[in-house]
Amino acid sequence: MSETQTMLPPRLEEIVEDFKLCEGKEKLELLFEYSGRMPPLPDWLAKDRGQLEQVHECMTPVFVHAEAKEGKMEFFFDVPEESPSVRGYAALLSEGVKGSTPEAVLAIPGDFYHEMGLQEVLSNQRLNGIRAILRYIKMLAKRELNGENN
Repeated sequence: MSETQTMLPPRLEEIVEDFKLCEGKEKLELLFEYSGRMPPLPDWLAKDRGQLEQVHECMTPVFVHAEAKEGKMEFFFDVPEESPSVRGYAALLSEGVKGSTPEAVLAIPGDFYHEMGLQEVLSNQRLNGIRAILRYIKMLAKRELNGENN
């Protein structure tokens, strides 16, 4: 187990392990599987899209909403189906950190995707988007930690 993995929430660590078992294009296929598994926005959020924040640093239109209940975070993403790699990454992040504390989200290394080998199959432009999404959810977790969310 690497040092990076010890800093990951347990479910995210499992996801990283799954990607490490894949080779080459299999990594993309798994990422695309996550894209297809992204749940739709809950009705309350779909009806009030003003609660979503845009990750402007990402070229793909990525919108996210963070919610914390009893100190556990959940992130809801809206990413177009036409961007399966970014959508897949958002979906795996959402699944991987669901139920984590804000501190656990903040402890995720910014380059943890290297453990997954995504830099082998994605362009630098996509990797920049991935880094932006992770930075954004960390900012939302920090807000929660500082009591700045609703």
